[in-house]
Amino acid sequence: MWKWIDYLKDPYLVLEVQKFFGVYPVIDKNLKKQFKNSSNGNLVQSRKKDNNSAITNSGSLNKNSDDTESAITSGSDTETKDYVVTNKFWYYLFVFGTELGDEIFYASFIPFWFWNIDGAVGRRVVMVWTLIMCIGKWIKDIVCWPRPASPPVFRLQQKWALEYGMPSTHAMVGISIPFSVVIYTIQRYEAICIGLIVAVLWCTVISVSRLYLGMHTVLDIIVGLVLASILMVPIVPLVDRMDSFILTSQWSPFLLICISIAIIAFYPKSSIWTPTRQDTTMVVSVCIGVHIGAWTNYQLGIMSEAQTSPPYSVIWPSYEMLGLALLRVAIGFSCILATRAVCKSASYATLCFLLRLNSSDLRRTAHTGPSSAKNTVELCYKYITYASMGFNTLYLLPSVFSLLSIHRPSFYTEI
Repeated sequence: MWKWIDYLKDPYLVLEVQKFFGVYPVIDKNLKKQFKNSSNGNLVQSRKKDNNSAITNSGSLNKNSDDTESAITSGSDTETKDYVVTNKFWYYLFVFGTELGDEIFYASFIPFWFWNIDGAVGRRVVMVWTLIMCIGKWIKDIVCWPRPASPPVFRLQQKWALEYGMPSTHAMVGISIPFSVVIYTIQRYEAICIGLIVAVLWCTVISVSRLYLGMHTVLDIIVGLVLASILMVPIVPLVDRMDSFILTSQWSPFLLICISIAIIAFYPKSSIWTPTRQDTTMVVSVCIGVHIGAWTNYQLGIMSEAQTSPPYSVIWPSYEMLGLALLRVAIGFSCILATRAVCKSASYATLCFLLRLNSSDLRRTAHTGPSSAKNTVELCYKYITYASMGFNTLYLLPSVFSLLSIHRPSFYTEI
């Protein structure tokens, strides 16, 4: 068993995956010329300069005197290396795939789903996503396994390099979001085979993208997929039952806020600072905002049960419906961006004032640990900002859509 674990942890296995999809080292200028003269002409080259500021975990700094073009391939392991991507299709596909587990995707997908698809499914999916992500993030900072060593792996992306690697939360999200969408949708609508196909492709692209970009070992991906699959067995039915309680109980906001604060306050402390705790705060606060927004709709009597019971027939959109959906998206996303900007600035300034800190100096200060003043302020403003975005997504903006007569008719009946 340990032999297999060591094999799946091997960074050279990740390197083989990268080579399979066309990522190669630049050996000399002749090789560069050969790639440039190739028939497909698909050449993307990284030219990142060594800034001597990356954190070293296990690698060392090597410089190639024969080639003046250098690239740091890891935010945690600094190694000077050039690489070429010889197939643009795979490159852009996997960059897109990894963005399916990023903040931009969450901020786009979640509002779009609520405004245009189904709120009942959306609330449940958001809760599943939150629970899976919290467990995965906690395990990361408890296990503290580094990302694959670079060299030999080419690090095509730096964004998550400061986080630990085991398990891959991208892989966990890649299986939990699409498959929970399929499960909850099948409960409410007539089965559609295309949903399962999309879920499989979604999960595959995200998982392979993490190997392609050099951010995870094969073992990280496998553990993430298996762990998320096991967790979904109890979580999916539990969330289905919790949703009704959250909507109807008068104590829901108090309980949600207390539990979310406890998750952030008792987050495992690692030996070095990582952005994992802040990412967990973002995920938890979005979930809290979404569910408190839905709770507000129900408690005010705006939301009521549908007159018919599921399963419902799928209504494919007409041109008019598509036009209204685009209008909701345009207005809604503009307001969400405005909410983020206003809440971020106002909450950051207010927190600095209350704690008697200089906001300008604080922004320039490096993180010194989990309990640093900068870390505390950032956790608090993220919680306030993203909770506000979630609340506006479910309460304020649907009210605006109703006033403008562009709302989705079934929005307030999806319980």
